Amino acid sequence: MLWAKWASVLMFIGVALGAFGSHALRGKLSEYSLEIYKTGVLYHFIHALGLFAVAWLSTQFTDPKITWSGIFMIAGIFLFSGSLYALSVTGIKMLGAITPLGGLSFLAAWVLLFSAIK
Repeated sequence: MLWAKWASVLMFIGVALGAFGSHALRGKLSEYSLEIYKTGVLYHFIHALGLFAVAWLSTQFTDPKITWSGIFMIAGIFLFSGSLYALSVTGIKMLGAITPLGGLSFLAAWVLLFSAIK
């Protein structure tokens, strides 16, 4: 149940980062930067929940695309959400160039998951 463990850890981190953003960053970031941060948290949560689907589907099917889907979801969380967290806190605009790679990782994850289900 490696995928369920990853999902649980990433959900925990998502809750912690969401709370940090709501409490510690409010008033310290512009409204625009706070919205960027919140977008990172939202996609973080959606894809951490997606990992629970990967965990369950990996018990139902043996297709390696399910494993790759999980890998791409984790990569997407780090690339997409991570770049948004960093961008919102630092204001370094170049970090925004990483975000689309995370978005592509998320898209690949869902396509792989779809194609693995028989």
